[in-house]
Formats: sequence, structure tokens, C-alpha cells
Amino acid sequence: MYETWEELEKSIVNCQKCKLCKTRQNIVFGVGNKNATVMFIGEGPGADEDRLGEPFVGRAGKLMNMAFEAIGLKREDVYIVNIVKCRPPANRNPEDDEAFACLDYLRNQVILVKPKIIVLLGSVALKNILGKEYGITASRGKWFEKKGIHYMPTWHPAALLRDETKKIDFIKDLKLVMDKLKV
Repeated sequence: MYETWEELEKSIVNCQKCKLCKTRQNIVFGVGNKNATVMFIGEGPGADEDRLGEPFVGRAGKLMNMAFEAIGLKREDVYIVNIVKCRPPANRNPEDDEAFACLDYLRNQVILVKPKIIVLLGSVALKNILGKEYGITASRGKWFEKKGIHYMPTWHPAALLRDETKKIDFIKDLKLVMDKLKV
């Protein structure tokens, strides 16, 4: 494990732990407040994220920003990462070996940020963090606690683009996060 952000970021620059390195344009490390109380974990970078090297900057990210604005959360106050740091081809879900290859990077980010709350965006994040036995439909909107961190699974913003009815649940789940921050 790395003691500083600089060491961690330096360790990933030339990462070749899995096959995703062969097709990436940029490693999408993470962005935001490195001392955030709330961390958001998605699944993996899309085309816009791969091009710009920043998570959640495409259509799903814009939708997430609008949801943040609606509940009074500032993007610069949270830390945002993904399970994998390189774009899976054709935006497919990361494979288990790819997620495993990035797991130490993600664990180290969590250790350095020390969030009180982690919002798991979608099934891939949920299954890789809390366990394969969890499903997003049954788990979203419910609190889970593990090693002193509170987890809130919710829909991935990309799912909201496909099914607008999920936007209501997404906002409700984010409001639960805001309420938890007040406690």
C-alpha cells in the first residue's frame, strides 16, 4: 500500500496488470476532494472519460452532476472513482480479472480518502465491493456497513439514461446520503 497520493498515482502511470491497458487512451484514476466524506464508485470509464482521463464526464456524468445540484451536493466536495481505471472495449462491464487487477489501487484510494460513506453506482461496483451475492435491484436505497464505512448502493447514472423512471430512486438515494451526513 502507498502512503501518499503521489506514490499511488506514480504506481499506476504505466500499469499493465490486465488487458485493458492495450486499448486505453488514458488511465482514469479519480477526481475530487481527496479528504472527502463521501466517495462515489462507478464501474469503469467510458469513451469520454478515456479521452479526457477523468471519471463521469460524459452523458452519465452530466446527469450525475445535475442530481448533485438538485440535492445541494458539490462535485468538488466528493471523490469519484471507478472499479477499473481503463475503459473496457465497447463499454462492456469489466471482467472479474480486470476488476481484481485494479482492486489494490481502489483499496488504496479508499484508505487515503478515509470516506465515511461510499455510494456504489450500479451492479458492478456493488458486486465488487460488497460481494457477488448482492443485486442492485434488491440492494439499492439500503444502507450497508462494513469496517466502519457506510455503503449506499444505487443505480449507475448510465442506467438513468436508459430508464428515466430510475431517476426518482437515484435522487431519493442521494438524499439518504445527504441525511446521513447530517447525523
